[in-house]
Amino acid sequence: MKSKLVFVTTYPPRECGIATFTRDLIHAIRNQMDDSIEVEVCALEEGKQGFEYPGEVKYLIDTTRPGDYLEAAKKINADPQVKIVMIEHEYGLFGGDYGDYLFNLTDALEKPLFVTFHTVLPEPDDKRIDVVSRLARQAENVVVMTNHSAKILISDYHISEEKIKVIPHGTHLVLWKRKEKAKEMFGTGSRPVLATFGLLGRNKSIETAIEALPAIKKHFPDVLYLVLGKTHPGLVKHEGEAYRLMLEEKVKTLGLENNVRFVNRFLELDELLDYLSITDIYLFTSKDPNQAVSGTFAYAMSSACPIIATPIPHARELLTGDTGILVDFEAPDQLAEAAIRLLGDDELRTRMGRNAFHKTRFTIWQNVANLTMAMFRPFIEHSNFRYRLLPINLDHIRHMTTERGIIQFSDIDIAYPDSGYTLDDNARALIALAWHYELTGEQSDLKLIETYLNFIEYCQRSNGSFINYVDYDGKIHIRNNLENLDDANGRAIWALGFFLSKGIFNERLTAKAEVIIHKALREIKNIHSPRAMAYIIKGLYFYHLSKDDQNLVDLVKIFTERLLDNFNRVADKNWHWFEEYLTYANALLPEAMLFAWKVTGNISYHIIAKATFDFLLSKIFVNRYIKVISNQGWLHKTKSANEGYGQQPIDVAYTIMALDEFYTEMGEEQYINKLNIAFDWFMGLNHLNQIIYNPATGGCYDGLEKDSVNLNQGAESTVSYLLARLTMEKYYKDKKRKTSRPRFHSEQLENLLKNRNNVDAVSV
Repeated sequence: MKSKLVFVTTYPPRECGIATFTRDLIHAIRNQMDDSIEVEVCALEEGKQGFEYPGEVKYLIDTTRPGDYLEAAKKINADPQVKIVMIEHEYGLFGGDYGDYLFNLTDALEKPLFVTFHTVLPEPDDKRIDVVSRLARQAENVVVMTNHSAKILISDYHISEEKIKVIPHGTHLVLWKRKEKAKEMFGTGSRPVLATFGLLGRNKSIETAIEALPAIKKHFPDVLYLVLGKTHPGLVKHEGEAYRLMLEEKVKTLGLENNVRFVNRFLELDELLDYLSITDIYLFTSKDPNQAVSGTFAYAMSSACPIIATPIPHARELLTGDTGILVDFEAPDQLAEAAIRLLGDDELRTRMGRNAFHKTRFTIWQNVANLTMAMFRPFIEHSNFRYRLLPINLDHIRHMTTERGIIQFSDIDIAYPDSGYTLDDNARALIALAWHYELTGEQSDLKLIETYLNFIEYCQRSNGSFINYVDYDGKIHIRNNLENLDDANGRAIWALGFFLSKGIFNERLTAKAEVIIHKALREIKNIHSPRAMAYIIKGLYFYHLSKDDQNLVDLVKIFTERLLDNFNRVADKNWHWFEEYLTYANALLPEAMLFAWKVTGNISYHIIAKATFDFLLSKIFVNRYIKVISNQGWLHKTKSANEGYGQQPIDVAYTIMALDEFYTEMGEEQYINKLNIAFDWFMGLNHLNQIIYNPATGGCYDGLEKDSVNLNQGAESTVSYLLARLTMEKYYKDKKRKTSRPRFHSEQLENLLKNRNNVDAVSV
């Protein structure tokens, strides 16, 4: 049975900032969570306004009628699927004294209640304190959007800090665009563009910016100021368009007709983001010092706009010297000085915009939805708390790929050619695209597949071994002479074996891959690096699927025995592993042992595979999360804790692929459960509740750090996500698939450890 969330709020088509906020939050929750979560709305109207609401609006409250609140509570209580009620609170939205009609709803509710306070005023009177504290007592948690608001709730309203959650105002996930192209679309050319957007009202103090323009115009005669948005309906209701007309008259008086453009309509999201992409400086001129938060300010920062803002609490919290400039309220001279400084320094402006983009990534709606759902999670059945499996998107992989291969690194979501290419990335990309083609038959995949195969061929030396690093212009990089390339050689064999195992590619490509792998297999016996050997075992397993050759089986045995030798030297009853530390790509090692069992039938390989894999899982799954081994220090045998910071997508992806193999072979529920948890790491089930996969680009962020996400979307992380996503495809099509397999018991591991000098003699 689905779990329902009910939001009590204004809602579009009503034109209101909270209505837009709630719509965006609900949209994000729906996009993040699968269909087991349903969201409904109890819409607030001042009188019977006759709006034509979308289907999610199931309840209505005329906020001027006390009885409507009680009636809504009764209907919500009667639905057993409703698990959560969230009130989006603003004093003016509810009838009564300080909106106290709302208590007709909250006093009668029998469902867990949460409240978001969109306005938190300092130095409140007794009545305001009573309303806020009463709501807080009834709520499981109260939400505010800034730390400043949280401090006011604690100090002025005496709300317990434990009850308060700070969840930022959401922003939209936008691409890292080049402003020049967008300016061509709007016909602004090379003109410097200033902008303000949102429903116009007197508190926005647009006149402050207009009064600053003559001084700015002296230095930048072609400056253009865009005032984006219609007048607030509440203001129109009371005074018509008097405020806008005053602004237009001021423009004429100051001779700024060619420098100010009013876009007098409600902008849909895509058009708004396009306007923000051409904005060189965003002007936030509110004159209300108690305005707790501004969605327009947040949207501008997330669109990489450097900001000039008045010091409302939201701006003081987010805006620092590296993202913009604070000016006093109603101070056009200060605003003009700041704008002249920024417009005259392209490097500073670009740096501030980039910093603003980075600083607000944690506020994107997907992350806000994750934080909100994490708060709700204790009140929702576990079986109903699942993230949505998003469609596969190859856009970023195509963007990163040239005629030579896939580029190694990116600058946010723009390929960084100077980073060149690696065999590592192109080998993984060959696996991913061959797999994708097998599942979809997409003809456009074939060009990419041939590109990656050609790159592997280009990297092969005359003796059959491979280099790893190639410059953008095709030159061989000196790093190849300075590093151990065993892992890269192993990845190449994995990729070639996987490609050949499919048997679906044309004879020309197949013959090329056969030549490369035959040449490579002549030179691999001297490889002893554990992960390189594991890659080779995987490659040989797949190659053996298409080519029944005893020589391949013999090679598998050689490398597997070497891994066993490592295990025998290091393992004891508390450390079931091949090395004295856990580092990167750990899941690869037990997975290779499982593949070795499948090739040879040696049951000892199976026992070691399970023992080591279960040991690894015990170290990286903690409190229903996956925390793969940190690249900042690794985990040594003598240490007991895994800090879990510095997590790489490749490690999560390899764990997912291994979990799939172990579940397929053994059918144990722990593996399928952990597989789902691991994949949800990409969607936000991690210690920051932030997405690692970028659905706007199809790219994957390069790492999860202690306090932030590395926003660059390089080849390794992006292809790793694709490998994980392709692994999930069969579960997406048949989520109830169960496999019955024999279980192996812990006493068999003990027998093995006692007899590890004679592994093949173990009785099972």
